[in-house]
Amino acid sequence: MPKLEGRVAIVTGGGHGVGRGIALALSGEGASVVICGRTPETLAGVRAEIEARGGLALDLVCDITRAEDRERLITATLERFGAINILVNNAAFVPHGSLLDIADQTIAAAWETGPLATLHLMRLCHPHLVGGGAIVNVSSGAAIANSVPGRGIYAAVKAALNAISRSAAVEWGPDGIRVNTIMPIALTEPFERFMANEPEQAGAVISNIPLRRIGDCETDIGSAVVFLAGPDSRYLTGATLPLDGGSAYLR
Repeated sequence: MPKLEGRVAIVTGGGHGVGRGIALALSGEGASVVICGRTPETLAGVRAEIEARGGLALDLVCDITRAEDRERLITATLERFGAINILVNNAAFVPHGSLLDIADQTIAAAWETGPLATLHLMRLCHPHLVGGGAIVNVSSGAAIANSVPGRGIYAAVKAALNAISRSAAVEWGPDGIRVNTIMPIALTEPFERFMANEPEQAGAVISNIPLRRIGDCETDIGSAVVFLAGPDSRYLTGATLPLDGGSAYLR
């Protein structure tokens, strides 16, 4: 029997990259999946992939920084599938620039799309997750790195996400809700462009990963999320897992 049979999952930023991989992996273990994001074409493509494999999915265009869109996401999920058991907060905005040069609006967008939208969605989903639900928040190794040139704000918002996740794990544990965080390195579309355009630098990044490869969005990252959301990790909460081939803590 699939590990997530009968469960309903929401995956934000589910139209591409890590979000797509997580959505496919959750569906592959029996979950009904709601994928949301800003681009209808990519969302429809992932829904079609899930359905072609025999899964159930709903795609919904949604700007998670908008309160009305967040509420519509919850309502649509409940109307279609009748429950919310798993929440994966993957959507993010990646700001670039030094602390002196980065624009105020870029900083605000990073906070609003990242930890603030995540917290809002966690609170909206809380009553539906009570008694056995799971939350997985997607962070980054930048949150714990010693140096992140040009990505200080990105590191800050991901560190805040880690802190919110730990607090929720403690506060919501008595409610039967588990909250864990992942810090992935994965073969996303931007990383593929990075390898094509800057092969030497990309090679250096890979050489600093002990396992010497970039993670697959579905089989490496998505499978780990299945574990975190499923019954095999029922005694695990408050953890931050580096799904990065060993680079975060071993280098």
